[in-house]
Amino acid sequence: MKNPFSLEGKVALVTGASYGIGFAIAKAFANAGATIVFNDIKQEFVDKGLTAYEAEGIKARGYVCDVTDENAVNEYIAKVEKEVGVVDILVNNAGIIKRIPMCEMSAAEFRQVIDVDLNAPFIMSKAVIPSMIKKGGGKIINICSMMSELGRETVSAYAAAKGGLKMLTKNIASEYGEYNIQCNGIGPGYIATPQTAPLRERQADGSRHPFDSFIIAKTPAARWGDPEDLAGPAVFLASEASNFVNGHILYVDGGILAYIGKQPQ
Repeated sequence: MKNPFSLEGKVALVTGASYGIGFAIAKAFANAGATIVFNDIKQEFVDKGLTAYEAEGIKARGYVCDVTDENAVNEYIAKVEKEVGVVDILVNNAGIIKRIPMCEMSAAEFRQVIDVDLNAPFIMSKAVIPSMIKKGGGKIINICSMMSELGRETVSAYAAAKGGLKMLTKNIASEYGEYNIQCNGIGPGYIATPQTAPLRERQADGSRHPFDSFIIAKTPAARWGDPEDLAGPAVFLASEASNFVNGHILYVDGGILAYIGKQPQ
């Protein structure tokens, strides 16, 4: 029987996949048989990514591209189609967050987060959909967030962008499902990456960082997620196994969204 989770012969493009969540997803795709294409905003990041893929035995193609620049994206996709092939799987992973109280945040800072986290997935998706239609289908995976559902102090722009990305996901599914294009989202919980490492460092007295304790208490799994925890869900949504799954946000959060929290002792 054919393996419905195989990505053999597929071209998978993961934005911002030089490290972290994007790298883990791309690595999983490669292990499932896909050809990996990624981009980052600077050549030095692309070079670091290429070195990391090579260390894993993965032959990836890396490009410099600002995903908020529509002209640059269109040129990037045209180049990928010429040099590698039509993109079968797009993962809109590139993103930023600015932790600033709302009333202290400038409109320019707010717009920057919206531009990277919401406008860029729109631009990237729009660039690959026409060729997906011609080829007979494709997969788009948007990296959403628990902030697609919840609010929290200091992340007004991020939550607005990720909430919008959830609805963009549903609308792409609605508009292009008839062309055999499935667009779904993954909503990671709190993942142990280099960016979150300071929040997990032990204090001088050996105790947990207060935010670390907060996350452990709010997560039924009682741990932070690993980037590899996203591998299986990503491969599922990129493969034929999910051909009738469309417009869905799969939260990979250890159960946080299902949990009200522990009762105080």
